[in-house]
Amino acid sequence: MNGLELSERYWLECGKPMLTEQFPDLLPQLAVGLFGGGSECLGFDDDMSRDHDFEPGFLILLPDEDTVDRKTAFQLERAYSKLPKEFLGLRRSPLAPVGGARHGVLRTAEFFQEKVGAADGVLTVSQWLTVPEQALLEATNGRLFFDGRGEVTRIREELSRFPEDVRKKKLAGSLLLMAQAGQYNYPRCLAHGETGAAQLAVAEFANAAMHAAFLLNGAYMPYYKWRFRAMRALPKLALIAETLEVLLTTDNGPDAADAKRGMIEDVAADVIDELTTQNLTKAICGDLEKHAYSVNDSIADGGIRNLHILAAV
Repeated sequence: MNGLELSERYWLECGKPMLTEQFPDLLPQLAVGLFGGGSECLGFDDDMSRDHDFEPGFLILLPDEDTVDRKTAFQLERAYSKLPKEFLGLRRSPLAPVGGARHGVLRTAEFFQEKVGAADGVLTVSQWLTVPEQALLEATNGRLFFDGRGEVTRIREELSRFPEDVRKKKLAGSLLLMAQAGQYNYPRCLAHGETGAAQLAVAEFANAAMHAAFLLNGAYMPYYKWRFRAMRALPKLALIAETLEVLLTTDNGPDAADAKRGMIEDVAADVIDELTTQNLTKAICGDLEKHAYSVNDSIADGGIRNLHILAAV
């Protein structure tokens, strides 16, 4: 049983009966689920993850104080704190004071303000360009078990993907970084005898390639330690994860370097093929830099298009 399954069972067997019995009039105003930070919200938790933050619990989100006043919110916090401390052999950690970062009672506005900087989930263009993708992922991952008002569902849906022009801006920047680091600077660093710098170039290329892959799947790229695992599950370009891992984990001796240059071009070709499939580029070549500028040129919003091509990465 992973964390999401544990949380949903705890909600169904303990939380929902408590709310139905003690707060029947309040229940339609609430949203309940498990989402935010932590591997369990991505469905990536395993036996090793149980050494921290693996416990029964869920998040209750309240509307503003005009709808649910402070007194009622406090009563709900107290009721949540009295839920069973042990469930399926697992103990809950004490909450401070009653709510926690992942479990307990919070205002909907507080949650989204903390995650993405907008209490109502409505982002400006500037915010879309600069809010960390991990924060957007934490606002939209996990599972919503109940949403009486539909407000949290609506906000999560609006935040679930980049506006197309923003996606293109981020994609253009990632493609340019791939070109600079992999196709251009990796061989030059080797020619200078700078093997450490060459490996940094490989790392830059791999990170930009992964970002491009997530963007081409219309998905947010997660925190780095979960990046490979998430990438292997992508519908498109998942197979380049294996190549990127080889690039990152091998040396830069003469034989390895020749193979790595070929791998870089293979990854570039796969990404270009997907760009072409999605009609995102008009360039016809293997030079990622030209594709980067072609994607940037296709941005409809002039304000976004005319920003520096690396403005969103």
